[in-house]
Amino acid sequence: MPRPRKWRKVCCLPENSLFGPLKVAYVKEQVVVMNIEEYETIRLIDLQGFTQEEAAEQMKIARTTVQRIYNDARKKLAESLVNSKVIKIEGGDYEVCNGLEPYCGCGGCQRHSVGNECSDGLD
Repeated sequence: MPRPRKWRKVCCLPENSLFGPLKVAYVKEQVVVMNIEEYETIRLIDLQGFTQEEAAEQMKIARTTVQRIYNDARKKLAESLVNSKVIKIEGGDYEVCNGLEPYCGCGGCQRHSVGNECSDGLD
């Protein structure tokens, strides 16, 4: 019997789920699907400046798992940029933070108390 998948903690869902070239028709063959966990590792490591170890602690998973997810996410970003493909963010094995965590290193959980929204402070 296979081991059950572990749910990964994410602070928030993306505001938009489609990203890509402006003048490209949305064709299924030209779409790269990125799951929510991959999005979260990009957000934590590249935007928030977390180390892989800190991101792992935040997401409640092993550092090696974060490293694998992060590498997959970066490969998908590169494929989208180089080959002019659309990125669609959906799916995965995740659980959104409920805002009641005693420690949230990214600060996003505090934002959940106001309308369950998350931003990266770029307003």
